[in-house]
Amino acid sequence: MTNKLYVVSTPIGNLSEFTPRAIEVLKSVDFIACEDTRVTRKLCNLFEIDKPLFSCHEHNEFTVHQKIIEAIKDGKVVALVSDAGYPGISDPGYLACHDALEEDIDVVVIPGVSASLTALCASGLPTKNFYFHGFLNSKQSLRKKELLTLVDKEETLIIYEAPHRIKETLSDMLE
Repeated sequence: MTNKLYVVSTPIGNLSEFTPRAIEVLKSVDFIACEDTRVTRKLCNLFEIDKPLFSCHEHNEFTVHQKIIEAIKDGKVVALVSDAGYPGISDPGYLACHDALEEDIDVVVIPGVSASLTALCASGLPTKNFYFHGFLNSKQSLRKKELLTLVDKEETLIIYEAPHRIKETLSDMLE
């Protein structure tokens, strides 16, 4: 298991969606880099995973990802998780994966649920071609400009939004 970064998908709501392989990997690593230690601690407690947690969130990712890489190079086995879904998909994780590959460290993805694909499958919208955009800018003027770049897309659009901004964003989309 050495010289690997495990990228582990976590449940997006129903904790019973956590896969046996994901549990096995988290039980076997030296530590877990996670978006929010409080959220990950609840998941770990439920599945009796007793590993040190290391915070890696949007505000510290630029400095923390190097610590993850150095730990792996020092022989530690590290798993990276986000609060829900896949690390690196609109959540921290991209930099650690990128740098791991640059350092010839294997990146092993432990699959699980994906909010974007779950929503797409349940939407009734065409699924043959789709465009994943992730989160729009939180500043309204920039969000409107961003939406203008998407207006001519023919594919089904998948856009993430925070619950507290959904009404404002839907209004901007309608406009």
